[in-house]
Amino acid sequence: MTKRVAIFVSGGGSNMRALVEDMTGDHPARACVVLSNNADAGGIAWAKARGIATEVVDHRPFQGDRTAFEGALSAAMARHRPDMICLAGFMRKLTGGFTDQWAGRMINIHPSLLPKYKGLHTHSRALDAGDTIHGCTVHEVTAALDDGPILGQAQLSINADDTPQTLAARVLTLEHQLYPAVLRRFAADDRTPVFLQG
Repeated sequence: MTKRVAIFVSGGGSNMRALVEDMTGDHPARACVVLSNNADAGGIAWAKARGIATEVVDHRPFQGDRTAFEGALSAAMARHRPDMICLAGFMRKLTGGFTDQWAGRMINIHPSLLPKYKGLHTHSRALDAGDTIHGCTVHEVTAALDDGPILGQAQLSINADDTPQTLAARVLTLEHQLYPAVLRRFAADDRTPVFLQG
């Protein structure tokens, strides 16, 4: 039975695109909706152009009322009957009230080798720490920020001349390989971690 996937984005959605482009043929999942908190998100335009259903729930009118915002997210998503959620650059923190409903059915990609560097500015933090290895992680989503069981990691060596920008670009290339590989397994109920070398 093919899994129906809701993909959440806030911007261009390059990871969403990588997921959608991989969900063909014998893949055990298909995107049923791309949802954003930003009507101008490039990911929304891209999905619409490909005939994928889209929903926009602007967080700003909720003025920090996360519960009300998440209620609106749930209502918009319910119309598409997803079996699981992929967060792909969705820049809103979700509360336990939302994540608990989707426990074991929601995954996220984060640009660091978790548990290192939860939160923002991961590339500059890795450089500032003098790390020699960096990468990205796909994990199950829990109420704790960038926490939850790890489903896959991809790593690369940091170059002496790397900047946060060059490192971000190199890690993003890895993200586009790792996230589809993990989703393919996860949608088939296989939680064996995926490990890639860049």
